[in-house]
Amino acid sequence: MADAASYTPPVDDYAFLFGEAFGLDVVSRATGGELTADDATEIIAGAGEFAASVLAPLETVGDRVGARLEDGQVRLPDGFAEAYKRFVEAGWITAEAPVSAGGDGLPGAIRAGLGEIWNGSNAAFALCWLLTAGQIHALDAVASDDIRETYLTKLVSGEWTGTMNLTEPDAGTDLGAIRATATQREDGSWGIRGQKIFITWGDHDIAENIVHLVLARTPNAPEGAKGLSLFVAPKYLVNPDGSLGGRNAITTVSIEHKLGIHGSPTCVLSYEDATGYLVGEVGGGLAGMFVMMNSARAGMGFQATGIAERAYQGAAAYAAERVQGRVLGREGRATIAEHPDVRRLLLSMSSKIFAMRALGVYAADLLDRAERDPSEAALAEFFVPILKGWTTEDAVQTTSEAIQVYGGMGFIEETGAAQHYRDIRITPIYEGTTAIQSNDLIGRKLLRNGGSTAEELFTRIDATIAQLRGLDGPDAARTADRLERAVAAARRATADLLGFAESPRDAYAVSVPYLLLLGTLAGGWMHGLAVAAVLGRETRTEADAARITSADFYGAHHLPRVHALAETVAAGEIA
Repeated sequence: MADAASYTPPVDDYAFLFGEAFGLDVVSRATGGELTADDATEIIAGAGEFAASVLAPLETVGDRVGARLEDGQVRLPDGFAEAYKRFVEAGWITAEAPVSAGGDGLPGAIRAGLGEIWNGSNAAFALCWLLTAGQIHALDAVASDDIRETYLTKLVSGEWTGTMNLTEPDAGTDLGAIRATATQREDGSWGIRGQKIFITWGDHDIAENIVHLVLARTPNAPEGAKGLSLFVAPKYLVNPDGSLGGRNAITTVSIEHKLGIHGSPTCVLSYEDATGYLVGEVGGGLAGMFVMMNSARAGMGFQATGIAERAYQGAAAYAAERVQGRVLGREGRATIAEHPDVRRLLLSMSSKIFAMRALGVYAADLLDRAERDPSEAALAEFFVPILKGWTTEDAVQTTSEAIQVYGGMGFIEETGAAQHYRDIRITPIYEGTTAIQSNDLIGRKLLRNGGSTAEELFTRIDATIAQLRGLDGPDAARTADRLERAVAAARRATADLLGFAESPRDAYAVSVPYLLLLGTLAGGWMHGLAVAAVLGRETRTEADAARITSADFYGAHHLPRVHALAETVAAGEIA
C-alpha cells in the first residue's frame, strides 16, 4: 500500500504556469526581471523538498495525537516545534512577507505555489503560517510605527506567530454583534474583556510569543460593525526594551474537538482586562481586519488545492498498484487504474486540481498587478470570492472522489484518505462560508456595477477562444467550441441575475450557484490557456499530451455544469 506520509510537490505544473501558460513569464513581469520563472521553479522545488521531508511526516501524528490543553497551555505533538524552528530558519515566513514589512516580497504567483505546498504536505501546520502571513499584511497596511517595530518585525522574522480574533459565541458571521469591549487606560493601552471562539492557533508551544489581532467595541461606539476597533494583544507582554514580560490576561479556556485538522489548535480565549494596543483608528477595525481576511480567503483556495492534490496523489498511487478483477479491454490482470471508471475518477480529480492551481496563480498574480495598475483592481477583487468559494467546494468533492478510488480502504484511517476528507471539509466554512463569498460576489462586485467586471472576465475568455481558433487541429477547435458555449451560458446567467435587481431574494437565493458557475467557467478558461500554450509550440512533450487530455476531460465532464447552473440561476428563488 502507498505510504500515507509521502508527498510529491507539483513542481512541473508550476514551471509551466510561471513560464508558459499565460503567454509570458509572469514572475519576471511581477518582479521587473529580478526573478524569472526558472528562479520561481527552483524556489517551489526547494519548498517542496522541505515540505516532503519535514512537514509531511508530521501530518499523521498531528491528526492522531492532535493539540492538547494541559494546565492552561496548549501542547503540540512531538516534532511540531522543531519543524517550525526549521521553517523559520529556512526563511520561508520572511520570504513571503512584503518588502514594506521587512520581508523579501516574493510575488503572488510564487506565494500561491508555496501556499499549496505547505497545505498539501501538512494543512494543520500550515494554518499557523497562514494566519501569521495574514496578520503581517494587516499590520503592514494600517499599524503605527510603534506597533510595526514592536510586533510586525517579530512576525516577519517568524519569532512570533499571529492570530485573528473575530468570532464570539453570539457573533459568528454577524460581526456587528461582537460584544468584546476595549477601554482605554491612562498609559494609552487598552483593557480588553470578552470571549473569542474558533481561534486558529490561538495558543501553542512552538514560538515564544503569540500576537492576537482582536476586534472589540470601545465605549460609546455606535452599534453594528462601524463601532468595532482593532487591537493587538500579545500572549506575553512586551517590555520597553523588546524583551518579554509577564503573561497577559488571556486565558485559553478550551480547545475545540474537531472533525479534522487536529494538529491545528482551535481555541476558546477569554480576555480578562487583557492589555491591548489600538491598530489604526478608533472605529476602523473592519478596514484593517478585512486586509487579513482577504489574505486568508485567498489562502483557503491554496489550502484546498493542496489537500485535494495530496488526496489525489494517494489515490493515484493506490490505483497504480492495486489489482482487482478483470479489466475491460486489457490483457491479464491490470491494476485498477485501468478500469474505465477509476480512470474517470482520476482524470476528474487531476483536471479539477490543475484548474484550481492555475486559477490560484492567475488570481494571485492579478492581485499583484492591481497594486501597480488600478484598472486591474476590480477583476482582481472579483476573483477573491471565486477562488475561495469554488476552489474549496470543488476540492471537497475531489477529495471524496479520492476515497471512492480506494473503495472500502478509503474508509479506513491507515490509508490517509479519510484524514484528507476530514481536514478539507472545513475549507468551504471558515474565513467566510461559500454563501458569504457569493453574497460578496453579487452584492459588492456584480450588482453594484451592473455586471461590468463579469463582462471583463468574459471578454478575456473570448480572447482565449479567438487564440484557440487560430490554431490548427481538433483539440484547439473542440476546446474553443466548449468554452464559447459556456461563456454564452454565463452571459445569460449574468443577465438573469442582473434582472433580479428589484427582487434581491431571487438574486441571493442563487448566488452560490452563480459563484460555482463562474468558478467552473474560470477553470475551463485555465485549461483553454494551457491548450493554447501547448499547441502554440512546434515541439510537444509527454507532459503536454497529458495537459491536452486533462483539458479535454474537464471540457467534457466539468465545464457542462455551467449550463446546468445557468438554468438554476435563471430560476431565482423557488417559492
